[in-house]
Amino acid sequence: MAGEFCATSIRAYTPEDAQQCMDVWNEIVREGNAFPQSDELIPEVANGFFRSQSAVGVAEIPCDAQIVGLYILHPNNVGRCGHIANASYAVSSDHRGQRIGEMLLRDSIVTARQLGFRILQFNAVVATNEAARHLYEKVGFKPLGTIPGGFLMDDGHYEDIVLYYYDLTK
Repeated sequence: MAGEFCATSIRAYTPEDAQQCMDVWNEIVREGNAFPQSDELIPEVANGFFRSQSAVGVAEIPCDAQIVGLYILHPNNVGRCGHIANASYAVSSDHRGQRIGEMLLRDSIVTARQLGFRILQFNAVVATNEAARHLYEKVGFKPLGTIPGGFLMDDGHYEDIVLYYYDLTK
């Protein structure tokens, strides 16, 4: 319907989302300034990758079934450290600045709690990723420290990375 407002919503991943989620994910990988991965997902492995996570939240514009962002959530470690979660967030470049990242972040916090995680930790937030860092700190993440030169940028230079955590028990 013309003029209809169609708000972005967050929902759980389904296998039918694999292609669109892969496209959003790969855009971030190609940008080379946020994700540690250097290889893009391919269709033959994308669904398996997303299904192997503890949870995947999908930001969708429901009136046209367009996926504009996602997060993956999984344990940061195993065994005695398995109560610590890790997550990654991706928003398509065409939809940045619309608070979709914040929606994804807040949904991942709720989901992590529901899954029994006690801490959400980010291992490698690129120091120059000011938008992400501002959002994390706004929501209440605490910086743990900086690893000098911890991230290899696409152009070959190294940037610092900042570790963050969020206490899910509060």
